[in-house]
Amino acid sequence: MQNRRIQLILAGIIFAFLWASAAAATKIGLGAVQPFVLFVPRFFLAAGIMLFVSHVLLKKRLPKGKEWVQTAVYGLFNVSLYLGIYVVGMMEVSAGLGALATATNPVFISLISTFWLRKPLRPVTVLSLVLCLAGIGVAAWPLLADSYATPMGLGLVLFSMVTYSVGAIYFSVSKWDDLHIFTINGWQTLFGGIFLLPLMVVWYDPAKNDFNLAWLLSTIWLVGPVSIVAVLLWLFLLKDNPVRASFWLFLCPVFGFAISSVLMHEPLSFYTLAGILLVVGGLYMVQRLRK
Repeated sequence: MQNRRIQLILAGIIFAFLWASAAAATKIGLGAVQPFVLFVPRFFLAAGIMLFVSHVLLKKRLPKGKEWVQTAVYGLFNVSLYLGIYVVGMMEVSAGLGALATATNPVFISLISTFWLRKPLRPVTVLSLVLCLAGIGVAAWPLLADSYATPMGLGLVLFSMVTYSVGAIYFSVSKWDDLHIFTINGWQTLFGGIFLLPLMVVWYDPAKNDFNLAWLLSTIWLVGPVSIVAVLLWLFLLKDNPVRASFWLFLCPVFGFAISSVLMHEPLSFYTLAGILLVVGGLYMVQRLRK
């Protein structure tokens, strides 16, 4: 029992760190290549690894019938729209703010699900969203003045969270039968990359891409530790207890700003602390509601 608790705590801490590190890795990669050049190859590489594990090592079945449509739609929202819009917005948003915005996903999911699933809209859901948006605004205020973020970039990043939330709810209401999670993740990632491939080709500019060490390390980190290891740890935590698992998201803003300060030399201030506390407060209210 004690060993199990230690495993869960370690898994939660490592997950929060890796998940929060994605924003800094994205900013580092964007310093070398264009947004879609950074993310689209990542999707194909991550999809190839997951599908190899699913179909070759684990011998899991292929999707069938409407499952192909479901994986394609899920990939459109969860990869193409979410990460496609996110990486464009991150060109004008600091790594710390990117991590802070990502942590608000459960709040958007709770709000959208009230309309999609026709659940009653509770005041605590609206209040939690207000707190999270206020927290992001407070944390962003000095960064906007110092050119670490722009209103357009921040708006795109927040809108990407909405598309992710739509994808998450679509996944939860779809019928997947016995289709393995590696199979779903592999194919939806592949479809997401395919949908974005034409945009990468059309907007590709050789002069804006330098495939240097920063690009290589960023891509490796986003594929391995973030897309594969962090997702596996998240599934491990969800399998034990979904509500407890969600509380590990509270650490993401803290890790996110710490990582961005060390790697990107982004400033930390009272506004940063106040913003984190407001977002964590909003997340806590949503998790208490779910519990």
